[in-house]
Amino acid sequence: MNTPNEAKSYALIALGTLLYGFSYNLFLLPALLAAGGISGISTLLFSVYGWTPALVQGLLNIPIFFLGYALLGKEFSIKTFVATFLLPFFIWLTSYVPLAVHDPMLSSIYGGILLGLALGLVFRGNGSTGGTTIIGQLIKKYTGFSSGFAQLLIDGVIVVFAMIVFDLERALYAMIAIFIGSKIIDLVQLRTSSSKLVLIVTEKEQQVTDLIRNELDRGFTKVWSEGGFSSERKALLFSVVEQSEAVYLKSLIQHSDTDSFVIFLNASDIVGRGFTLPKTYR
Repeated sequence: MNTPNEAKSYALIALGTLLYGFSYNLFLLPALLAAGGISGISTLLFSVYGWTPALVQGLLNIPIFFLGYALLGKEFSIKTFVATFLLPFFIWLTSYVPLAVHDPMLSSIYGGILLGLALGLVFRGNGSTGGTTIIGQLIKKYTGFSSGFAQLLIDGVIVVFAMIVFDLERALYAMIAIFIGSKIIDLVQLRTSSSKLVLIVTEKEQQVTDLIRNELDRGFTKVWSEGGFSSERKALLFSVVEQSEAVYLKSLIQHSDTDSFVIFLNASDIVGRGFTLPKTYR
């Protein structure tokens, strides 16, 4: 076991569940936004019966975890177990914070951002908040649905109940929060950066590779391709560069008679050796 990495994972899970508590009690609950999951169910029950959200989430999360463990076994880890217990605790703890945003639009935006950040950190720690995520895995196992579709199905049912209990507008605001949260989760997990993936299709392979190697001091991958219209043999070059290098490379190619076809794409979460700090270009 790598102790430092394990400690970092548990720290991310703890921080993520704490931020989840703030997102719920500062934004989602005051605006009565049932943004899917067990938290959405607890919001509905709080509105209808006045039940304490932290208690509801604890009472629902814990048996669901043990049900999932019994039916899915090894797919559950101690980290999911820890997050399952930490989440209702932090929901209870942050309920005493004397701050709240009641405007549904502001709550859907900022609540969705904080919720996505919270879940992204938990996922980066290789954990899970349990709840409807576990139910989604059970649906996947016994129906053959994909994980994404199963989770969408569950959240969709919760949003429909929110529409019945509250109104259509509250349900739509909840959907905004869910959408924003999903995008922030991807952002946190993939760690989107300013790096660019460069794709170059060229007939003057040597001239372009010299530019990349000598001017940027970057590595690249080369494969041979065939033009779909011309049927001519061309080189397809892949390289990852920093933002300043991308601007510099674009200028070099534009001022060189290479007649190349170039695409710059955003790159994220680059893993591997050899990607060092860029030079400064003027």
